[in-house]
Amino acid sequence: MVVEPGKLLSTIDFPEDLKKLDREQLPQLCNELRKFIIDVISYNPGHLGSSLGTVELTVALHYIFNTPYDKLIWDVGHQAYPHKILTGRKNIFYTNRTYNGISGFPKMSESEYDAFGVGHSSTSVSAALGMAVASALKGEKNRQHIAIIGDGSLTAGMAFEALNHAGVANSNLLVILNDNGIAIDKNVGALSEYLTKITTSKSYNRFKDKIWRFMGGGSPYGKSSRAIVKQLGSAVKTTLLRKSNLFESLNFRYFGPVDGHDVIRLTKILEDLKHISGPKLLHVITTKGKGLDKAERDPITYHAPGTFDRKTGEIISAECKEKLAPKYQTVFGRTIIELAEQNEKIIGITPAMPTGCSLNLMMDKMPDRAFDVGIAEQHAVTFSAGLAVQGMLPFCNIYSSFMQRAYDQVIHDVALQNLNIVFCLDRGGLVGEDGATHHGAFDLAYFRSIPNMIIVSPLNEQELRNMMYTAQLDNAGCFVIRYPRGRGVMQDWKTPFKALQLGKGQCITEGDDIAILSLGHVGNNARKASELLKEENISAAVYDMRFLKPIDEELLHNIFSKYSKIITLEDGVIIGGLGSAVVEFASDNNYVANIKRLGIPDRFIEQGSIAELQAECGFDTASIVKTARDLVEN
Repeated sequence: MVVEPGKLLSTIDFPEDLKKLDREQLPQLCNELRKFIIDVISYNPGHLGSSLGTVELTVALHYIFNTPYDKLIWDVGHQAYPHKILTGRKNIFYTNRTYNGISGFPKMSESEYDAFGVGHSSTSVSAALGMAVASALKGEKNRQHIAIIGDGSLTAGMAFEALNHAGVANSNLLVILNDNGIAIDKNVGALSEYLTKITTSKSYNRFKDKIWRFMGGGSPYGKSSRAIVKQLGSAVKTTLLRKSNLFESLNFRYFGPVDGHDVIRLTKILEDLKHISGPKLLHVITTKGKGLDKAERDPITYHAPGTFDRKTGEIISAECKEKLAPKYQTVFGRTIIELAEQNEKIIGITPAMPTGCSLNLMMDKMPDRAFDVGIAEQHAVTFSAGLAVQGMLPFCNIYSSFMQRAYDQVIHDVALQNLNIVFCLDRGGLVGEDGATHHGAFDLAYFRSIPNMIIVSPLNEQELRNMMYTAQLDNAGCFVIRYPRGRGVMQDWKTPFKALQLGKGQCITEGDDIAILSLGHVGNNARKASELLKEENISAAVYDMRFLKPIDEELLHNIFSKYSKIITLEDGVIIGGLGSAVVEFASDNNYVANIKRLGIPDRFIEQGSIAELQAECGFDTASIVKTARDLVEN
C-alpha cells in the first residue's frame, strides 16, 4: 500500500526543507504529518500513540535547531516516528519495523540524525549530558544538546542520576519533559502526582501567563534577558505550590508547563531557550494519541494497536475459524490469581508493564497484593527482595530485555541471600518487530552463571502453570521462569496443577538416529521437525529439558549413552545457554559426540517477524530438519 504525503509534507525530505516554510505554515504541516503517520501505521503496525503526541514538538525542534549538528536524543524511541519522517526516511517509512526495513527506534547506523540509539527508557539525559560535556571539551560552544524524555521515562532512577549530575556540570543541555501522563500504562508514583500538581495549579499558571505576556509572547530576549530569567526562576521557586520546584532544586532552570500542540508558540520558546546557557528543562504537555479520537480516549490500547481503520481508528481483528491458543501472558495473569487465592504470601510486581504482562488482572482483583512500581527494574527486584525477607513470595514479572537493567540486584540482593522469589521473564527469546533492543536473547546465559538460581522454560501453557505452581511451594528457592511473547500451542490448557520434579526433563518423541534437546517453547519446532524427518526415514528423538539449571544430568547420561549425534535447540544466544551446558556436560564426563548447537548467533538480530528471524538464526523447523539430515548423512 502506498501512502501519499500531503502537499507540504511532500516537499520535505530533510530539516533544511522544513526551514524554508513560514511559521504560519507549520500547523498545516503538522496535520499532514500526523495523517501520514496514521495512514502508514494503520496497515503496518507500530508505536502509534506516542508519536502522534510529539508531532508539533518534533516539527518545532527541527525548525529551530541545526540538526544533525545540534543533537536530538529521543528517550525510548516510541516518540520518534515524526523525527524519522522529517530526516530522510519519509519514502521508506512504510518499511518501519519490517524485515530488512528501518528500525522502529532511533538507530545511529541508520541516520546521522539519530544521535543515539535507544529502545529502553531513561537514557536520554545521560547520553545528552555526555555529548554536551564532550562538545565543551572540544570547544564547540554553540552546539545544542536536547534530550526529549517522555512516556513515563522520568520515573526511572537513571534519569534522576543524570539530572543530578547535569545540575552541577553546567553544560549546554536542554531537557524537554514530554509530559503525556502515561507510559505504556498509566504513570504511577509521587513524581506523576507532582507533575499533575504543576499542570493543574491555578496560581502557578496565572503567574506563568503573566510572565509570558510580559515577555511579549515569546519574543527573543534582549538586553534584559538575564534579569528576566533570574526573576522567572526566583518567582517559580516561591510561587509554585509554595514549595521549591523539583527541577530548580537540581540547578535546572525550569520553563513551563506549555502546550505541546501549539507549534508556533513552541518554536518561539525554543528559539529563546537557545540563547540561555547551562542546564534547563522545558515542561511540555502533550496528549498521547493526539489526532485520532480512539487513541486519545484509550492511549493504553493505542500505544501499539496493530492494524486499524485509518479513518475511524477501529482496530481490525484477524478473523480465525479455529479457536486460538491463549497467549503466555494471559496464562500468567490468570494463573497468578489462582495461586494467590490459595497462597496468601504471593505478591505480584511489575515495572510499568501491567497490561503487557497481564498482571493488571491481579491488580484489578487484588489491588493490595499487586504493584506497578513504574519504569524501575532495579527497584522492582530489590523491592521483591525486601518482601521475601519478610516471608512474602513475590512473583516479579519483568520483560527479559528489561531484566538486563537489574542484573546486579539479582546477584547481590537476591541470589547472594538465597531468597525465595519467582522471576517471570516475559518476552524471552526473539520478539519480532521491536528488534535488537527488545529481543530477550541473553537471559538464559546471564542467569545460568549465577549461583542459587533455578531456571526453567515451558514448552506450552500448561507447563507454565505447573512451573508457577512448583515455584510457589515451600522453600522452592529463587526461580526464573522464562517464556516467549505471544500464543502457545494448547487450546485446552487449564488443567489441575502438577508439581514438577526439580531438575527433570522429559522425552517428547522417541527416536533412534539422532537426539534433539530443546528448552522452552521452541521445542515445538523440534517436535514438528521430528515428524518431517520421519518422511525422510530419519528417526529423531526429541527431549524437552525443562530445566536449564539444575540440568537433568541423569537424562543427559542416558542420551549420550545412546546417541552420537545430538542437536541442542534454544531461543537464546548459544554462548552460555543450553548448548553450552550440554557441551560442558559432555566434556566433564568424557563423552564423544557430534553436537550441533542451534540458537541465536553471536550478533545482534534486527527486526522482522518471528518466522523470518528464526529462519535467519537457523532454528525454524526447516533449519532443524536440514541440520538433522546433514548430521545423520555425514
